[in-house]
Amino acid sequence: MRTPDARRARWSLAAGLMVLSPMCAEYLAGYDDSTGDPFVLVASLMIFSPLYGAPALLIRETARRLGLGWPEILALAAAFGVLQAGVIDQSLFSEGYRDIPYWEEMIRPTYVEPLGLAAHTALAFVGGHAIWSFGVPIALTEALAPRFSRMPWLRAPGLAAAVALYLAAATLVLTDHLRTESDHASAAQIGGALAVAALLALLALLRTVRARRRPGSPAPDVSPRRPPRPVAVAAAGLVAGLAFDLLPATWAGVAGGLALLALTATAAGRLARSPAWTCRHVAALAAGAMTARTVVGFFVVPLGNVAPVAKYAHNVAFLTGAVLLGVLATRRRGTVDPGVDPGVDPGR
Repeated sequence: MRTPDARRARWSLAAGLMVLSPMCAEYLAGYDDSTGDPFVLVASLMIFSPLYGAPALLIRETARRLGLGWPEILALAAAFGVLQAGVIDQSLFSEGYRDIPYWEEMIRPTYVEPLGLAAHTALAFVGGHAIWSFGVPIALTEALAPRFSRMPWLRAPGLAAAVALYLAAATLVLTDHLRTESDHASAAQIGGALAVAALLALLALLRTVRARRRPGSPAPDVSPRRPPRPVAVAAAGLVAGLAFDLLPATWAGVAGGLALLALTATAAGRLARSPAWTCRHVAALAAGAMTARTVVGFFVVPLGNVAPVAKYAHNVAFLTGAVLLGVLATRRRGTVDPGVDPGVDPGR
């Protein structure tokens, strides 16, 4: 697994994740004034790829080196989501972000005055980043090459470059926010966001330590039931994604969103206990969620003056891409190289 071809494959996968992650984070719903403008969308990747793609790579590389499972991956993804919304662009604590006309309507029903945030946007932003910005692109990219899905893709220089790119992009976005926006997070809010992000990362690592079996410890439960076919899992991901995105900005919507996340996590966890559960099922769930976000985009009114033709062309293009990528990812067949230790960098 140290051949030039294998090295190129790993770098190609890393580059693909760097591009797919920002697309899932910013482009699927088509909410911004760049919607339908291919030149601006491509140029924006210069910022969005380091801002979203680099963390996705770091989460994924950490998971494969330490043998983390999907609960831990999503906890790390949520930690980066808190950093993004609470510290970098500070939208989590804003009462008038970017002069978005519907912002007040979105935050006011669930606004918690002592915290200076709305429960609805906290769930939407952090959950949205954990699922769509990081979880979905990681699952789909790994499914494209099952042979490399459990091994690290980057060596130390690549990891250092990812960290540097992320810090540079985050600094640029934060500086722009402080320069152009008047509503800034307080020191207490930033400290709280950093503490929550650190706690999520710590819980992910501690859960992994506790889950490692010692000699003589009982084996994990294995379900004898076969999971549904990937197409059924994709349909479930589609329904769950649509339901999450279409919940109202009310306390009932927040409760429904939390219940939906808990139900989906529980169901996926039970299905994953079957030996027949594969990366194709994980990819199917991710593909369904990604498709849901593109479907919701048809009902989103973009910021600025976006022509209807450009908007719907954007929506159709990303819906088509989401479906095609989902089909490709769920049909890839392969096995993990049994000789590869996921904690060892195979590129050395």
